[in-house]
Amino acid sequence: MVRYWHMLIVKSYHMKRFLVLKTCLLFAMALTVTTSLFAQQTKAQKKAEKIAQIKSLIDAQNYVFVAQNAFPMGGRMRNITPDYNLTVATDSVVSYLPFFGRAYTADFGATKSPLDFKTKSFDYTAKPGKKDGWIITIKPKDNKGVQSMNLTVSSEGYASLQVTSNDRSAMSFNGYVTERKVKKSK
Repeated sequence: MVRYWHMLIVKSYHMKRFLVLKTCLLFAMALTVTTSLFAQQTKAQKKAEKIAQIKSLIDAQNYVFVAQNAFPMGGRMRNITPDYNLTVATDSVVSYLPFFGRAYTADFGATKSPLDFKTKSFDYTAKPGKKDGWIITIKPKDNKGVQSMNLTVSSEGYASLQVTSNDRSAMSFNGYVTERKVKKSK
């Protein structure tokens, strides 16, 4: 009889232990599902915020295209430092981009890149892209070397820039669009 009670006690102990483990496992699974749903919601919120930020930069015509790769026409891709950029403001365009390619005519004694210039006289058009994003065309009026700059920006900020020159081969750049840093005057 004692042995029978002992077996019942041991069985009930194991059953309680099994129920506790089962409950803990179910709680852990519920926590994991909840966390993953929250993470997906947060990821979607971050993406929506990024899209809104890029839209406001493009609409305000106040941004910087930071070039990461250069693609000369007929040449191989080159990774470039993030120092090279195209700054767009409502009143000016500042291009500090490298040139790797073929020049059909060259200025005597020129040491600067033909894509290193600043202009206050330019045509600027921004249209919505086919799927999302924008297609931006910049045509400097006072730079005889650059015919047009076509910037294609995705809604998430990734961009590609095609530069068409009058006397040089075309160049393309891949990079991203970011907020323009305003220098504080002392």
